[in-house]
Amino acid sequence: MQTLKALTWDHPRGYNALAAAARLPELAEGGLAIEWDKQPLEGFESHPIADLCARYDLVVLDHPHVGEAVDANCLKPLEDIFDEATINLLSAESIGPSLSSYRFAGHHWALPLDAATQVMAVRADLLDGPAPVLWDEVLMLSQETGKVALSLAGPHAALSFLSIAVAFGEPPAERDPDLLVSEQVGVEVYDLLNELAARSPHVVGDLNPIGILGHMATHYDVALVPLIYGYVNYAAPERGRPVAFHNAPRLEIGGRPGSTLGGTGIGISRRCEVTPALKRHLLWLMSAEAQIGFIPSHDGQPSRREAWHNPGVNARWGGFYSNTADTLEQAYVRPRHNGYIAFQAKASALLREAFLENTPARNVIDRLQALYADHRGTKGGER
Repeated sequence: MQTLKALTWDHPRGYNALAAAARLPELAEGGLAIEWDKQPLEGFESHPIADLCARYDLVVLDHPHVGEAVDANCLKPLEDIFDEATINLLSAESIGPSLSSYRFAGHHWALPLDAATQVMAVRADLLDGPAPVLWDEVLMLSQETGKVALSLAGPHAALSFLSIAVAFGEPPAERDPDLLVSEQVGVEVYDLLNELAARSPHVVGDLNPIGILGHMATHYDVALVPLIYGYVNYAAPERGRPVAFHNAPRLEIGGRPGSTLGGTGIGISRRCEVTPALKRHLLWLMSAEAQIGFIPSHDGQPSRREAWHNPGVNARWGGFYSNTADTLEQAYVRPRHNGYIAFQAKASALLREAFLENTPARNVIDRLQALYADHRGTKGGER
């Protein structure tokens, strides 16, 4: 019997389906056992990937870690395990950039288990009309109600900045990998965030997305969060009111919904012995059977496009998937060079401090660009 140690993150969406799949009789019949451990969301976002791969055979990771992983040589590329036809099929079946986000330095480094991006979260019963579509409407709602909250804790201040830049027509570091954002767009994005942050309810200021959504479901002081990573579980919570999810805001009608890709992938560490039984299990997790049936029924959030448009899946979860699929299809993929994770953490801290002190926009943009340049160099070269 082969026993593998595996690590995911501590939330029903990250753990329940994987743990239940590991108990399926087919695994034992194939001579395979997988023991899933959990780490907090904050560890998933920032813990060094090389350390995790030294201790685990399978690691659920976020795509910005792949540059760090490549430099540490701690993951096996999917091309060493699966043939080209299988990888091409996975790419075609995955929603948005769910698989391509794990491609770096000429290889793919994780299987797209779970798809997510920043979307708009709404307590429909606390609004007088429909959910806003444009950033101007979000700003007006904030001014009128004081119940528009931002997700700013951890890396999320920087992620919100990146997303609004996308909506404003300038995906960061995309045209020029050495330039985070132009001064003009950077100032516009900062000024919008700064005004929203000034009125964002303080009660959720230190909470991660899970904490904010849990608060929204059980309190009445947050009516809307314009950018927050979608968690399907809160569309039909066990306690409290349902949170409705909509596409991320746009600058103008027909514009791109600005949003930064999240989601998770399963990476295979260098220490792992890949057997036929393990390959079968991993590909089953990507299959229509698992992604449309098994994973959603065990609190998971699938990565397969077919599942996001499945009527049965949407009926169970209040239209969460169909209401936000457009945002996911157009989601922005962050830089993945070694050093990006450190930049993201420091940029978020810089922005939170700037909001508190109402720092002039141009000063903040100059400091963000300098910080980005400091963490841009390193090896790997590829975004």
